Amino acid sequence: MDDQLTHLGLIDEDEIALDDAALSLAHLDHPDVDLEPYRHLLGTIETRLAQVGQGVETSTDRAEALAAVLAGEFGFAGDAETYDDPANADMIRVLDRRRGLPVSLSILWVAMARRLGWSADVLDVPGHVLVMIGADAKPVIVDPFAGGASVGVERLAALVGMAKGEGRAATHVAAMPNRAVLVRLLQNQASRAEQAGKGRRALDLYVRMTTMAPGYPYAWWERARLELVDHEVAAARGSLSAMLEITREPELRRRVTETLAALPSP
Repeated sequence: MDDQLTHLGLIDEDEIALDDAALSLAHLDHPDVDLEPYRHLLGTIETRLAQVGQGVETSTDRAEALAAVLAGEFGFAGDAETYDDPANADMIRVLDRRRGLPVSLSILWVAMARRLGWSADVLDVPGHVLVMIGADAKPVIVDPFAGGASVGVERLAALVGMAKGEGRAATHVAAMPNRAVLVRLLQNQASRAEQAGKGRRALDLYVRMTTMAPGYPYAWWERARLELVDHEVAAARGSLSAMLEITREPELRRRVTETLAALPSP
């Protein structure tokens, strides 16, 4: 397993730089690619954002500066035409194509804002990913997939309501921890791989998730499921046991315990 992946699993949450981490994850699939040109591009974007955003103080102005640079000058946009292309969740390919999924584009927006010391977070919205600029009394929520369009209360309520099937839903959404954002990025790749009949590829991605974010039970569950598909019973037992060590949710523990008991004896 790549040393950088293991490192991501060991460092504190706040030490994770989202853009650099996403590049490192992509590098696992492109080991012969030199990352320096991509890091240089990110530095160039940072420099330009610092120029455009010089002296701006409000969340609205900062959001506008991000949109002007990332969407306007560098052309990053959501890939609505080939949404399910795995390249949209691969940061190397996102930087090549200037196209991506909501989560990959949100990583860029948040990372660039944080490079300048601006408060920014990826927001976990059911079925979508948004970015919140500012953590004060007047934060601004934007949609990087839509070029940085502002998302108001009504639009946010509609997104949450559509996902929950409710006519009227709460508009509160949570900021995602850095590891959760990276797990979301890899989950997009894993689900597309499995849909394409590439179960081994999906399993490899869940192994990456559990190495990078061992405290996330969902990844262990999916890893165990795919290990059982490959008849790797001992490996699945290990994954389920790891799950029991990190989760305290009674129903989930019951489900894992029953699954372990049903496995063939070693």
